[in-house]
Amino acid sequence: MFALPFETSVEVLKCLTALKMKEKNEAMLLQWLRTFDLFPDPSVERNLIAIKPDVKTTSIEPCRKSELFLLNVMLDCGMHMGHSDDRRFPDFSYIGGGGPLTEYLDAVIISHFHLDHCGALPFMSEMVGYEGPIYMTYPSKAIVPVLLEDYRKVQTEFRGETNFFTSDMIKACMKKVKAVNLHEIIDVDAELSIQAFYAGHVLGAAMFLVKVGSESVLYTGDFNMTPDRHLGAARVSPGLRPDLLITETTYADTIRDSKRARERDFLKKVHDTVLGGGKVLIPVFALGRAQELCILLESYWERLDLRIPIYFSQGLAEKATKYYRLFINWTNEKIKKTFVQRNMFDFKHISPFDISYAEAPGPMVLFSTPGMLHGGQSLRVFKKWNHWSKSHKRSEKIEMDGRVYDINIRVEYMSFSAHADAKG
Repeated sequence: MFALPFETSVEVLKCLTALKMKEKNEAMLLQWLRTFDLFPDPSVERNLIAIKPDVKTTSIEPCRKSELFLLNVMLDCGMHMGHSDDRRFPDFSYIGGGGPLTEYLDAVIISHFHLDHCGALPFMSEMVGYEGPIYMTYPSKAIVPVLLEDYRKVQTEFRGETNFFTSDMIKACMKKVKAVNLHEIIDVDAELSIQAFYAGHVLGAAMFLVKVGSESVLYTGDFNMTPDRHLGAARVSPGLRPDLLITETTYADTIRDSKRARERDFLKKVHDTVLGGGKVLIPVFALGRAQELCILLESYWERLDLRIPIYFSQGLAEKATKYYRLFINWTNEKIKKTFVQRNMFDFKHISPFDISYAEAPGPMVLFSTPGMLHGGQSLRVFKKWNHWSKSHKRSEKIEMDGRVYDINIRVEYMSFSAHADAKG
């Protein structure tokens, strides 16, 4: 159990999430919180409330409900990407006993566009029943419906699911969304206000400060303290002292290798593979790390004058260019300055991919969606290339689409996740 200082009633429900901190890691987490100057002075006497949700799986399911003086706010509304049945969505009956959620929730806040943070929105609002306000940033409001629709197509048109939200449900859900600017104070009602702060992580990601009277909660969502090639580092107002901090702990007990070392390792492995005549499949999500790695490979190819083709999934570059141009104020300073002269996402060495190219001989690099290999083009290409290759047969197996596959290709696990670690 990990206790946080708080002077009001806070309830984090069973369906929702776990801090997943072992006792041996509590001291490290406390030190981590203090590095951001967000943890209250331990010399000040305060009441304590324990957060110990009951979690049914080992994976985080980001959907939290905080209760402040009988005002209820849901923080994110994500889905479990590892399930394809009813378990994929949170069990909303824990909130209000199964009635319409509008009767029990005053607001819903979405921190960013990843489906494990927003994927259950149409299900919650249109199938369970919620008519209240949903808050997210302007980039998130633009991108969320695109990703929801892409996921709906995979589930219904490719996998044949029938009990799933529809395109009309996505549109109806998004009509309830109210977009917010960074640092703008939004009065939800006479007692409740929210304020968004830059979180890094992905385009449009935000931390949210929720205030009721003199009490406040800062919900970080996913955040990154290390600036990268297209986004800045997370930041809040100087001197901000929330009564409660609800933070992600993805790497809270881990000190990761330096970003530069990971990039060198990535470039070497890609370069060595293509020089040896091999193909490289990089599963990515349409927005986020894809742009970071494209910029990295583009500059490397340019520097070494390489002619080996790099491809990306159809539509990926178009989406990236559209959203990064529209929300240029969310990128880092270098991207903003460069955009005046040229579009950083008009790549010279990276071209759109057609599925027929997968049959072509010779080396290539492919960025393909989705990032978790659970369907779509990345899974189709993986199956094709894995079937062809016999030179790296391993004892390892993988289960996908109800089948077990032998791994015949070399697999490298490399983390470019945009989350803060134990150092911040």
